[in-house]
Amino acid sequence: MACLEGPRPAGELVGLLGLAPASVSEHLKVLRKTGLLVLERRGRFRYYRTDPAVVRWTAAALGDLVPAG
Repeated sequence: MACLEGPRPAGELVGLLGLAPASVSEHLKVLRKTGLLVLERRGRFRYYRTDPAVVRWTAAALGDLVPAG
């Protein structure tokens, strides 16, 4: 959810999640491969943000799986 608010540096995500940096790196890698996260390089730092179009598509697809009621 942190990346929905805007780009976040990898180090900040490590602090927010309370996981080992290597674990966060692996999760970020998977989320980038799915298209949910986009990597922005700023100098030596890496920032991650969500791709709004992919998030909307994913939410709509998941909504179709949930019965109305």
